[in-house]
Amino acid sequence: MGAILSNRMASRLSDVTPVHWATPIVLALVVFIIYTVDRLLDVRKPNHPPTARHQFHQQNASLLWRVVAGAAALGLVLTFFLPGSVVKFGLVLGGICAAYVVSVFRLPARHPALLLKEPLVALLYSAGIWGSVWVQRPAVSGVEITEALMFLAVAFQNLILFDVMELRELSDLVQPGHSLFSLATEWGDERCDTFLRWLTFGVVGTGLALCFIVEDRFAQRSALMLGLMSLTLYGIQRYPAYFLKHERYRWLGDGVFWFPALVL
Repeated sequence: MGAILSNRMASRLSDVTPVHWATPIVLALVVFIIYTVDRLLDVRKPNHPPTARHQFHQQNASLLWRVVAGAAALGLVLTFFLPGSVVKFGLVLGGICAAYVVSVFRLPARHPALLLKEPLVALLYSAGIWGSVWVQRPAVSGVEITEALMFLAVAFQNLILFDVMELRELSDLVQPGHSLFSLATEWGDERCDTFLRWLTFGVVGTGLALCFIVEDRFAQRSALMLGLMSLTLYGIQRYPAYFLKHERYRWLGDGVFWFPALVL
């Protein structure tokens, strides 16, 4: 749903031609497939993280593989309804995503290339949201590019924040032989905190600046919405003890991608 709502916001920024109805559905299916397959491959490793979601995927692996197959079949059928430009874009982006998932599965637990996971996932997710719209447009405005970069920053902020929160959550649960390895572990709390704070300032500042620069009302509202998404993630960062309880940070942290519904 977060992918669908974010994609709808991206499409409304330039209503030159309507975005094909199958685009957000296929996008949602692909996001689900990539996320689920990534977890299903994770739990095949002997030293996978002992999180609740990993345990869920491990316990329900057979059923989830069947659901993934069904989602892939439905996505394949819907592909025949998509414009040619979207299909070509999807093939390229899908190939990159498939290569990423296979590489992550094959690389050793602490391979340096795994440090690229967060920025790469943020980039691929944002590319799917915005690129599937742009390839159906005759031109892309500077405002769209700016807000796409803001969205990319929010997605990256979400992933780094989750790394930090997960590290705190699992610090007392990790057993010998388990390995927590991410940008958060390499950067440390202080550096992550500083980075996330400046990322929030950048997104909010850019959103406010757009409100004074552009005249389009929807562009102004969506810019403020992106700023609110970033501020919400910053709020989670500021009060970790509260949001660690019952994994509140996950519900609200991923819930920010539903915020575009407020301006649609």
